[in-house]
Amino acid sequence: MARVLPFVLFAFGIWFWLKARRSVSSLVGAEAELGLLPRERQNAELAGPDAALERALDEARAGRWEAAAELLASTAKERDWERRALYARVLGEAAARQDSWLRSWRATRPDADAELVQASATVARAWLLRGSPYAEHTTPEQADGFHELLPQVRADTARAAELGPDDPTPYIVEIRTALGVGYGPHRMRELWAEITARTPHPTSAPLYGAHEAAIQYWSARWHGSAELAREFAAQSTADAPPGTLMTALPLIAWFDHHDAAAASRHYTDPRLTALVDAALADAREAPADHPRLPEMRHLLAYFLTRQTRHDEALDQFRLVDGYVNALPWRSRRDPAAFFTATRAKAVRGAEARARISRGV
Repeated sequence: MARVLPFVLFAFGIWFWLKARRSVSSLVGAEAELGLLPRERQNAELAGPDAALERALDEARAGRWEAAAELLASTAKERDWERRALYARVLGEAAARQDSWLRSWRATRPDADAELVQASATVARAWLLRGSPYAEHTTPEQADGFHELLPQVRADTARAAELGPDDPTPYIVEIRTALGVGYGPHRMRELWAEITARTPHPTSAPLYGAHEAAIQYWSARWHGSAELAREFAAQSTADAPPGTLMTALPLIAWFDHHDAAAASRHYTDPRLTALVDAALADAREAPADHPRLPEMRHLLAYFLTRQTRHDEALDQFRLVDGYVNALPWRSRRDPAAFFTATRAKAVRGAEARARISRGV
């Protein structure tokens, strides 16, 4: 018997490997049949499709700044602060990696738009130096570089704000400085007042980008607590019109404070289910071209998958497939891997439900 056992174990191992391989092949086939893109084709710069922004990024990679300048100028002209804040962040992140095009822009035409991207780039570069949003994963050298660079953002945002006095975006950029530099609550409230003075809700819709940044400040990871983050989310959603996507904030607060330690049963808590349902309704009311709608869809895809609402999750995954620069994926070192692994669970769950409904 002792001599036979190794052969039995070897045979079992081969059988298990073949079964796992067939399962993976079946899943890949199912995803391809659904038209879903593999991990290597996920765009890590954007949360969703935006042809004009993608063109500006392509031009910037080629060293040309004019498309980015034209894009930001249009947002200022239309006072589309939501889109402007998004574009400033994405272009700043691109410049943090390679900034020859931004240096040429500032040398040729140092306007409010160029200075805004410069401020965003300085913030993004500081966070790249840090390497991780979690202090325990950051080396002393990374932390030193981070804290040396972040204070420069104050001068950058001050220049951008002086050149564009009606624009709330420089102050939104500065919130990411507030996280690292450690603004106290009073200073943070002053910063928030600068933003709200330039977007007087309900005269204009509340800015999703500003709220998404601010709830990070009020979280326990930075300078607040789970309770303060929940309070901020509740206040933000209290009188927000449908379609403004403010219902994403309670989900972000929940993810920040519970996700790492949450068991599967916590996701089906009726209170969390109600938050997800409210966010689904909010997404349905949002304009199709709302620049932050893809970010809401990413959140919904994640929470719906964890709630085993796989068909609904797949609806959201299909709408944002190919893009992964959004919560919760960007909280991991490999956003595309996290995205596609979660999507695979939704695909498997939806297939299992379909088999049951067919009586297979």
